[in-house]
Amino acid sequence: MTTFPLLAALLPFLAAAAGLLLSRWPHGRVSPAGAPSPGHGHDGRGGNDAAGSSAPADRRANQRAGWIAVVPTAASAVLAAWVAWGHGFGFLTGTGTSAAVGETYGTIETGGVPISLTLQADALSGLLGVLVTVVALAVQVYSIGYLRDDPRYPSYSAFISLFTAAMLLVVYAGDLLVLYVGWEVMGLCSYLLIGHWWEDRGNSRAAVKAFLVTRLGDVGFLFGIFVLGMGAGSFRIGDVLARVPEMSAATLVTATMLLLAGVAGKSAQVPLHTWLPDAMAGPTPISALIHAATMVAAGIFLVARLFPAFAAARPTLDVLAVLAALGMLGAALAAFAQDDLKRVLAYSTVSQLAYMAGGLAAGSDTAAIFHLITHGAFKALLFLCAGVVIHHVGSNLMTRMGGLRRELPVTFAATTVGFAALMGLPPASGFFSKDALLVTMEGALAGGLTDAAALLLYGCALATVAVTGAYATRAWLRTFFGPTRTVALPEPEPGTARVIDTREAPPTMLVPVVILAVPALLLGFAGGVHLDVPVAATSVALALLGAGVVYAAWRADPVADPARLLGPLRVPCERAFYVDSLYAAIFVRPVVWLSRLVVRTDDTVVDGAVRGSGRSAYGLSGMLRLAQNGNVQLYVSGLLAGVLLIAVGAVVFT
Repeated sequence: MTTFPLLAALLPFLAAAAGLLLSRWPHGRVSPAGAPSPGHGHDGRGGNDAAGSSAPADRRANQRAGWIAVVPTAASAVLAAWVAWGHGFGFLTGTGTSAAVGETYGTIETGGVPISLTLQADALSGLLGVLVTVVALAVQVYSIGYLRDDPRYPSYSAFISLFTAAMLLVVYAGDLLVLYVGWEVMGLCSYLLIGHWWEDRGNSRAAVKAFLVTRLGDVGFLFGIFVLGMGAGSFRIGDVLARVPEMSAATLVTATMLLLAGVAGKSAQVPLHTWLPDAMAGPTPISALIHAATMVAAGIFLVARLFPAFAAARPTLDVLAVLAALGMLGAALAAFAQDDLKRVLAYSTVSQLAYMAGGLAAGSDTAAIFHLITHGAFKALLFLCAGVVIHHVGSNLMTRMGGLRRELPVTFAATTVGFAALMGLPPASGFFSKDALLVTMEGALAGGLTDAAALLLYGCALATVAVTGAYATRAWLRTFFGPTRTVALPEPEPGTARVIDTREAPPTMLVPVVILAVPALLLGFAGGVHLDVPVAATSVALALLGAGVVYAAWRADPVADPARLLGPLRVPCERAFYVDSLYAAIFVRPVVWLSRLVVRTDDTVVDGAVRGSGRSAYGLSGMLRLAQNGNVQLYVSGLLAGVLLIAVGAVVFT
């Protein structure tokens, strides 16, 4: 049992190495990258989410890569479930084993605080390990059908395996610096996967943006680890938590504030949230993985893992509460105004992560992790359903969707379950976890946070419930109801009829969708039913109010977008309140101006001096060249003139 965390993280890592080295040997070859083509996947059509390479895919190599990716991930999921079973799955109910069990595989002496190579498991890490491996397995299986004709599928599947291994290293790490290694590898994998279709400039820019924004937060994160480790005299997580009562308030506040920078970057919290919506440029399965089980989950997990340190730093909790309040409501309003289905889900993730951050700020790591688990199930489900819809329609935009419930009945039913969980409607899983968070935030009004922070947090949380009901209902109606919108397909040959693809997705895509629908619907019961009836009733009423207003607007005009209800706020919400524009004005344009100034200075001053010295030497050499013309008479005359001058000088000076 003690070696299971190592094996669970090692198997996906070995799968990544094997996928990169062996997937195209000995039969296949690496196909050259080409220009983007309009389609990929099972139906040959794509859209915004369907930029691919024009090079032909090696089917045998892709099949081999699929086996290399899926089998180790499935084995890792079994090991993670075994680890969680050993700890009783009890983090949510308080019945799990609190003591961490693991192995130390060596120590790195640094001349100061040593680094312990420890992997361990307890109730919290056991639960998160199951979430990571199950969602990763679903994504790997789904990707076999989604990217079956993509020539870069082998590297794609290998990077997913590496992504999974990195997240498991974060989950099972017993030392803060070991955790940091997995934390940084995830950043690299996200860059590689978001930019999978790098031929499109927008995709490569989104990948670079995600990498730079998260790295910015990670600078503070690393220094926070140093402050916490030096204050505790150890980087081992158990030792750090044991010595929290002995640390000064200044040390704890400084360390947790710095750690919060990394949490805001990885978990897309205000003000470092802007990378996540742009990350939708990557393939939809990657969106599901990032939004449900890796990357964004890492920040929430980190706060829960070090929760005693954060709980002892009240100013940090106040800051976290304010950021969460702004993030949850602002992102929900932004989701309501988007036309891109994946961006709706992206802003939804920012909003739901802010809910979890609010629960942590209000004092309950259990409620936050409960919602993290249920959110992982229903958000992975929603993204995979969105992938089916996008493949079917050929576009990410809801203006080109509609009336799909008859053509995609299984996807429609699964999406309905996912949106019900997102809205917090019973008996879906989100109903129970959201109730736990709201109860925690209501309790913060009586203490734990400053009055202003607690009131702002709870007020924004209630408002977000209504807005969540509104944007989820809008996306559901525009995608599956109303008139069927015409998809831009090539004109048929003369004398033939246009053929519309009315098939569901292939089994490799549908099976993960159906399986994920089960926990999305029923997982809420795993945390024990401890409802606060007034809070639950208020939450459901607000969600139904938002849904009802949108439904009434849609019913009045099924063709028009219900986002018109936002009125003059629609454009600011669609632009996510111009945060990107603000960053461009404050950071991007000044840096670009300075870089151009440096280039101009280098060209005119430094290079000018070099070029000037060359021109001066060339001019002087030209003057000397006048005397070297090959005329012997001139040379003799010069020689005689020189002798004469010497003689005259000798006479004069003697």
